[in-house]
Amino acid sequence: MTTRRLILLLAHTGRAETVEAAAAVLERLQGADVTVVLRPSEVEDLAAHGCAVQGSPVLGEGVSVEDLELVVVLGGDGTILRAAELVRGTGVPLLGVNLGHVGFLAEAEREDLGDTIKRVVAREWDVEQRLAVEVRVLVEGEVVQRDWALNEVSVEKAARERMLELVLEVDGRPLSTFGADGVVVATPTGSTAYAFSAGGPVVWPTLDAVLVVPLSAHALFARPLVLPPTSVVAVELLRRTPARGVLWCDGRRTFELPEGSRVEVTASSEPVRLARLHSERERFTDRLVQKFDLPVAGWRGPAA
Repeated sequence: MTTRRLILLLAHTGRAETVEAAAAVLERLQGADVTVVLRPSEVEDLAAHGCAVQGSPVLGEGVSVEDLELVVVLGGDGTILRAAELVRGTGVPLLGVNLGHVGFLAEAEREDLGDTIKRVVAREWDVEQRLAVEVRVLVEGEVVQRDWALNEVSVEKAARERMLELVLEVDGRPLSTFGADGVVVATPTGSTAYAFSAGGPVVWPTLDAVLVVPLSAHALFARPLVLPPTSVVAVELLRRTPARGVLWCDGRRTFELPEGSRVEVTASSEPVRLARLHSERERFTDRLVQKFDLPVAGWRGPAA
């Protein structure tokens, strides 16, 4: 008796290129005796474009996330972040194929799709654990919101005309009070996302650390910080602040911050698991060069 191999295909079906790629993945996996699972919305979207989805199990209808061996994600980083929300707490790894623009979270590109699926069928992947962060919002000492993020948590002003007045705290001690557009608390994975755009450092994803990057701060001491993963970062909105604040998690989930809110961010005990076909330690430099189109002409390599 054999156990079915259940692999979820999650695709950004709003683009013709993605639908074409999804159809190719469906055909190749089904031909390799792999059972492709789809979400209800993808069943409808792919069927509407003529894809052969008949007989594919639907997630939530006899198949749970915990039953999955792997999630193959077709799209950009936003689609991969959506998939990370779906598998949160299950340990199911994600393998991204970049069909978007930058695609730092993806393992493969569109032109590598055939080889990628072959390696999926052969189970030729390793699982890399990426640090995530957890966040909670307190008002008058009571927790009013909990969430998490793979890339970053940001506290931002809700309207552009006024700054937030903030106190930044690290490990229970105040560090600085300043006016700013906000603060980003990021993981190494998120160091190439919002934190990078705000002037933060690029941190190799194999390093466990937490980044704190002020946003347009009016202060002499407003440099990015790199903290150990054991640190607790807190951002307090001063009651005198004239602006309303908002919390963003991975740029996808938002929560309006009441006056006097305290936002606490810690490293999560539950990492996000990414399926890797290559060694990230060997490839991250190449990924930076490729994604940012960095000039490397004249490089001769290590001496023999």
